[in-house]
Amino acid sequence: MSDERVHRAIEAIWRGESARIVGALTRHTGDFGWAEDLAQDALLEAVAKWPGTGIPDNPGAWLLSVAKRRAIDGWRRRERLTERETLMAGDLRTFEEWDAVPELGDPDRIDDDVLRLVFVACHPVLTPQARLALTLRTVAGLTTEQIARVLLMTVPAVQQRIVRAKRSLADADVPFEVPDRADRPARLASVLQVIYLLFTEGYAAGDGRHPIRPDVAREAVRLARQLSALMPGEPEVYALIALMEFQSSRFAARVDSEGLPITLAEQNRARWDRSAIRRGSEALATAQSYGRGLGYYGLQASVAECHAIAPTPADTDWRRIVRLYDALDTLSPSPVVRLNRAVAVSMVDGPAAGLAQVDQLADELVDFRPLLAVRAELLEQIGDPDAAASAFLAAAELPGNEAEAKVLRRRADALQRTRAQSEL
Repeated sequence: MSDERVHRAIEAIWRGESARIVGALTRHTGDFGWAEDLAQDALLEAVAKWPGTGIPDNPGAWLLSVAKRRAIDGWRRRERLTERETLMAGDLRTFEEWDAVPELGDPDRIDDDVLRLVFVACHPVLTPQARLALTLRTVAGLTTEQIARVLLMTVPAVQQRIVRAKRSLADADVPFEVPDRADRPARLASVLQVIYLLFTEGYAAGDGRHPIRPDVAREAVRLARQLSALMPGEPEVYALIALMEFQSSRFAARVDSEGLPITLAEQNRARWDRSAIRRGSEALATAQSYGRGLGYYGLQASVAECHAIAPTPADTDWRRIVRLYDALDTLSPSPVVRLNRAVAVSMVDGPAAGLAQVDQLADELVDFRPLLAVRAELLEQIGDPDAAASAFLAAAELPGNEAEAKVLRRRADALQRTRAQSEL
């Protein structure tokens, strides 16, 4: 295996295992910041050794073992080995064991290092942006560059927030545990947000070669279901589960034989996972049963359900989707919500109406690939192929997933070829 392929494999392994490694190390060391440093050191050792030795059969366990040895070395230097050595020994469980999710459990005891890690990173001592940045770094395994794109921030700003967040957690001596019942509601909104951002990274990866990462999305759904066991009285937890189930139902239809993304309108709906749609409908019904109205995730789940239950794109209830986006923008104003609303408006009132709304968002969503991609689509629909091709190419040059960029370039090339042929 070439060095490049090994490095790509290491990156994929790190994204899949980093949260469990950092969580396990935090549980043992009691120091979140040091745990992440130990995990990063193990990753660097893998980068140095694996191209020559090959990737081990259980790479996650290898990384954790190296990190534990470094922790023991650190304790030895601090003359604390005797106190900790017994705790560390014999606890190198396989990652298959860590993946096991009990069917039933004590709602006040969730034995899940990753969920504990999310709660720690969402501690109120941190600012909202710091919580997001730290969780995306430790739970999703994203780089600072990727986090910057997700949060629409600069790389230095993300780096500063992560450093300050770890320092704040250390200064506050935050324990590695799920908080008491009375303290959970204060962290719930942040926990839901980071779980959904984790899912989004799996559903539509921010960069890299692959447009989807189902393993990451499944981990987000797993965490949300663990959270529902921990906080069964919170409708927004079930709403988030519904949203993720509806969206994950499309995985099999979202990429073509080349691994390139397929738009919602072009997907083969026969390949959608009907069991996931059913689970999504059940979770949304549970959220609605509390009688508190639809919240942020409930509204988004309702939009996703409109798509999920429509036999064809033409059967989609676009007028209801417009109303749902109106409610969502009232509840949580966002230019991204308004961009999605503009797409729905184009389906109800025509592409010109949608384009007018998209153009109004240009100053708020600068260098945001989806805006230019939507604009290109609408320009093509109103019959302006030159402007559409330019917009597709401009969108492809913006930060984002390379597979998506390839599709955008192909769309531009197709328009340019059609235009050239018409001029012959």
